Parts: sequence; structure tokens; C-alpha cells
Amino acid sequence: MKKILPPQLFQLEPDRVLLDVRTPAEYEQGHVPGAVNLPLFSNEERVEVGTLYKQVSPEKAFLRGLDFAGAKMSWYVKEAMRMAPNRKVALHCWRGGQRSGSIATLLSFAKFDVQVLQGGYKAYRHHVLEQFSLRNHRYIVLGGKTGSGKTLIINELKRIGEQVIDLEGLAHHKGSAFGSLGELPQPTVEQFENDLCADLSKLEEGRRIWVENESRNIGRVVIPPPLFDWVKSSPMVHLEIPFEVRLRYLVEEYGGFPKEELVGSLLKITKRMGGNNVKDALDAYDAGDVEKATAVALHYYDKTYAHSTSKGNFSKKLELEAVQIDVPSIAQQLVQLADSQGL
Repeated sequence: MKKILPPQLFQLEPDRVLLDVRTPAEYEQGHVPGAVNLPLFSNEERVEVGTLYKQVSPEKAFLRGLDFAGAKMSWYVKEAMRMAPNRKVALHCWRGGQRSGSIATLLSFAKFDVQVLQGGYKAYRHHVLEQFSLRNHRYIVLGGKTGSGKTLIINELKRIGEQVIDLEGLAHHKGSAFGSLGELPQPTVEQFENDLCADLSKLEEGRRIWVENESRNIGRVVIPPPLFDWVKSSPMVHLEIPFEVRLRYLVEEYGGFPKEELVGSLLKITKRMGGNNVKDALDAYDAGDVEKATAVALHYYDKTYAHSTSKGNFSKKLELEAVQIDVPSIAQQLVQLADSQGL
């Protein structure tokens, strides 16, 4: 049985399966990307064992834990064999204590090649948060008003070989009040951080990384403060696209969603947008004029974008104008602009 440290989780062999032996609730709150859940205890069992530990005695808790785990020893091995047919696993619990030790011992007896994370998930989380404070990456921020197609362009930059971090993709949210439409449920803040760290770990240090200009919050998730501050002090390229072009793009992007969902999203920003503007947009939706309703909201977002961008402490501000959202062409122009500026 081999002990490994958190950085080694990012370098596991492709055929080694990472098993998270915490409860399903702990796993759902946040887990190492790629890990699969093989819980020693159910959510209810862990509550009972924990209560006994605190209110009665560690011994009573230990014996009750044996009652639960002993009855499932065969199941643990069979599930591990199903998850890792080659019997190569790494595993962890919360602190690298009894839960991971118990499963590791059992699987070792079953002829598994077992690695155990020293310090458990707690040590991994400490490592994740530590990474966001490092200054070992070089960012370029892609800015542009709502409807400029920035996420499409970020993905195109990745396709042509540039390094990117798609924050909105990781957040399952496009950033605005309408940003949850058509998206999967958002991860927890903890899981967002884990996924973000995993993506960063795959990128080459020293090479530029394109990232979209975002607010601190993307829906309900939050960009880690050290990383947010670092990005906001990096060079920024503002993409300038005509209002009418952006309006058409947004109508195509969101116009097909049910009216109830569009109205619900609009009502979220009533206080910030102003009652009269919201009324104009709602009247337009009622009349079936999605384009007019979208135009009212877009005027609001243009103002908020100008305000939020002015708060950035970008080391350099560049601009790229385009008359259409021609994603391949814009991506190529961005690369050429970055190269010419030594970014």
C-alpha cells in the first residue's frame, strides 16, 4: 500500500481509478474530478457513528461502524472490481484516517494495487486553494459586451491550439440573469474550484492562457479571489461588435426558450434594471416581440459592462473591432494581436 500526496492526484496513471470512500453527501458537496464514490458509510450511517463518537464514546462509535461496514465487506470488493477491473486504485476519505485505511486494507487483501492519499480530501482541498495564489500562469482577458460570442471564441482559440480556461463552461452558467437557461445545474462553489484547479493543472506554465472577462460571481459560484485579482491585473483585449449584430446573436441564442423562463430571468434584475425598463421588456414579450425585449435588456447590460470593466486594473488594454461574429476569423486576429504585442 503506497501513500501519495495531493499533487500526485493530477498525475495518476490513466488506468488507475480514484475511489472516494466518503459518504454520498460529502462527495456531492465536492470531490476530486474523475473520482468515483465508493462510500464506506451511507449518509445516515455516518451521522449515527458521529453522534455516538461525540455523545457516548469513541469505542461505541467504532463498534457501530464495524456493524455497518462488516456487513458490506463483500459489496465493497465487488463494487471496486466493477469500477476498476484491473484492480489498480487510489483512494481517500476526509483526512486519510480510518475510513480510507479500512477500505485500503480490505482491497489489499483482495489483491488490489492500492494507493492512499495522505491527509485525505482535506489535504487535497488545501492544495487546490493554494494553487490559486500562485503566479505561475500568464493570462490574457477577452472582454466584450454581452452578445459578442466570447465563449464561442474562447472555444475556437482552444481548437486552434491556444490555452484557455472556460470559466462559464465550468460554472454551467453564462454570467447574466439569463445565464442558467439551457445549462446543466451549477456545481457547488467547492466543486467549481476543484474543476478549475484540474483544468489549470493540465496547462503549460509560461504559455498564455485566454480567459473571458467575468464578474467575481458566475451565477452562484465564485471565482477564487486570488485568481480573480490576478486575472483582473492581466492584459485585456476588448472585442467591439456592433449593437445590432449582438442583438441578432442574442435573439438566436435565447429566443427559442419558453416565454415563462425568459420573463423569470428578467424579473431577477428588476431593481437594477429599473421598473420602467422591465415593464417595456415585459410588454414586448407579451406582444411576441422578442427582439425588442432583448434590445431593452441589452442596453442595460451594455451599461453594466462599461461600469464593471472600468473597475479592472488591467496591465494593458487593447481593442479589436469586428463587423460580424465571425468566430474563426476573430480567433485568428486575436492570436495575431497577442503575438504582435508579445503577450
